[in-house]
Amino acid sequence: MFGFFKKKGGEIPEEQQRQQRGAQEGQTRQDAAEVPQEFRALGQDFLPEELNILAVTGASGFGGGRSQGEKLWTASIGLTAWMEEDSPDIHQGDFRLVALADDRLMDYLRQRVPRDFIIKCRARLSVDGSRLLMLELPQPGFDPDLKAILDEQKKPVSTWVEGLGTFTLNRTVDWFEATVDWLGSEIALDFDRGVPEEMASAQETGRALMASQADWDHRVRSYAAQELLSLANDWAADAREEEDEDSGAPLVTQEQFMERMELESIQLLPQGGFEFWFNDGDLFWGHSIHVTGSLEAGPESAQMEG
Repeated sequence: MFGFFKKKGGEIPEEQQRQQRGAQEGQTRQDAAEVPQEFRALGQDFLPEELNILAVTGASGFGGGRSQGEKLWTASIGLTAWMEEDSPDIHQGDFRLVALADDRLMDYLRQRVPRDFIIKCRARLSVDGSRLLMLELPQPGFDPDLKAILDEQKKPVSTWVEGLGTFTLNRTVDWFEATVDWLGSEIALDFDRGVPEEMASAQETGRALMASQADWDHRVRSYAAQELLSLANDWAADAREEEDEDSGAPLVTQEQFMERMELESIQLLPQGGFEFWFNDGDLFWGHSIHVTGSLEAGPESAQMEG
């Protein structure tokens, strides 16, 4: 499928290169039968024409996922614009450059293909036009029009929210975030970038929480302690058992649980929704405590995560 590392012999196993070429070039039926099914299946979603493209990568680098037991990653990186090398037409929007990769190739892509960058490579366009199938390793590229797009997308974006302050867009996660004072400590407030009505609703959530900090802080901590105290004591008991200690006293009280929670951020949601994220104070050996709820119903769910 892919002619990777043509100028870098040995970095990708020869067997994988053979399989990739077989899928791309459509050799004999016998050869095609030896090509992994994943390569053949992925290629069916793309048009046969190969394009030499230049593209602008987005705010995040290469990522990927794979099912349990599989050896290949489905790797991809976001693109904000792309064009054919011999065409003046620029396609702007939300696209993805995709590939199948083993561990070695996945590591290479993560380390060597930057975010917010101009790349060039051979690719095939998907039938629906939303993806490009990578046929060779991306290399640095340049085009003045793409450079102008790249410069514009890297400019900081901020918005002033009455009663909350200035929020700056974090392009990696596509949300606006600000640092605010919460009962004498600095925490992060954030809300997703979206349609104006939803952002305005999330901002109303923030103003309501900030206006009653002490009340919401106590409610959220108390709820988390009620839901997770037993689990925290199970973890503490396991730790004592490993250290060969014994004590009849409670391992962690509800008050101690609440005191050890360290609020780090609040995600503001439309229609009064919220998510509180706490450092666990080593209650769960460094995991996070996540509490969700709404202004109307109060805290509704508490989980140990991470």
